[in-house]
Amino acid sequence: MFSAVARIFRTPDLRRKIGFTIFIVALFRFGSFIPSPYVDFGNVQACLAANQNTSGLYELVNLFSGGALLQLSIFALGIMPYITASIIVQLLRVVIPH
Repeated sequence: MFSAVARIFRTPDLRRKIGFTIFIVALFRFGSFIPSPYVDFGNVQACLAANQNTSGLYELVNLFSGGALLQLSIFALGIMPYITASIIVQLLRVVIPH
């Protein structure tokens, strides 16, 4: 087992790819602790307290985002803006001729 792992790190291409992956995961974890600018956390908590019947949904999404949603970090949105933009661009390709 350990020899297989050591063999992976001897290959320069795999070492570079694993290092890049670890860097991206560390960057995401670091970014999940940086709060979003111009967002008042007290107002968000008041909004969640006013909507007690839907707060379970927020807590579930917060669980899947690693605690970044209710913390209002800069990476709280995740990949959703990219997916939405991709869908819109694909739809516009059909609507707008070349």
